[in-house]
Amino acid sequence: MGNVFVVLTPLVHGLVNLAGLTPQTIEIEPGTLMNIWVPKDIVTKKDGQTVYVPPTKPAVLLLHSFAMDGVFTWFLQILALTREYSVYVPDFLFFGGSITDRNERSASFQAEFVAKGLKKLRVEEVTLVGLSYGGMVGFKMAKLYPKLVKSMVMSATVIELTESISLDAYKKLGLSSWSDLLMPKTVEGLKRMFSVGFHKLPWLPNFIYRDILETMFTNRKERNELLNCLVVPDKDATSDANYSQAIHMLWGDDDKIFDLDLASNMKMRLGEKTSLEWIKDAGHLVPLERPLTYNKRLKQILECVTKHN
Repeated sequence: MGNVFVVLTPLVHGLVNLAGLTPQTIEIEPGTLMNIWVPKDIVTKKDGQTVYVPPTKPAVLLLHSFAMDGVFTWFLQILALTREYSVYVPDFLFFGGSITDRNERSASFQAEFVAKGLKKLRVEEVTLVGLSYGGMVGFKMAKLYPKLVKSMVMSATVIELTESISLDAYKKLGLSSWSDLLMPKTVEGLKRMFSVGFHKLPWLPNFIYRDILETMFTNRKERNELLNCLVVPDKDATSDANYSQAIHMLWGDDDKIFDLDLASNMKMRLGEKTSLEWIKDAGHLVPLERPLTYNKRLKQILECVTKHN
């Protein structure tokens, strides 16, 4: 049986294209390329060269999880948002078509990479929506580029992935490292990753899982290095949780990785400009598991944010 993603990928990309986005490859610097989906109306030609114009609608930046690239993480949100917003969906380095020959692997480097890409696309300010790994990169972006990131919607994430947070998760989930969970090598390992990610794991035949393993888990060496660099020793963790942006935390009530107690403590640490609400019967991958509820709430938040900016 052929790989289902040979059919599925062009179908998903085609629907995203119909929704008004087009893929672009941006050279951030020699040796570093970003794959990013952008609104079609910002892409123009001048003297045979591609030229970008500023977005015509409020800009929303969608930062993906570690399990999938940008379009596969946010497919259902892209379809819901493009009518009212200029939506930008980058692939982080070593996901999708984004690559670098540099050796940096930190979340701060990913944040710098995305910010430089947006600058080349002439985006001056965004509402950042981050899921899991994307949220961690998003918190770095918000601190490093406060003029670019005007507000944030965060799901299933932490400000910084400390050793103590990681050790608690390892104990709870029976892991020895994040790579055990997030870089599976077998169908059973992939099933475990999704069972941890979802409130209720949907049934899929084994050949689909095998196809996902073959298609989605490229650049294994580099991605394992990303995970290793993501965990911060407690003694080196930042004590600064003061952000200039309003932060909206939107959580699944059955997040098995970063549970509601952790989310509530994080909200208290972030202060009074932060809100927290949860979606019932949803796990860590809440935008994928409960897209209708998530999209409804996300659109309400974005409408409120847009009115106040």
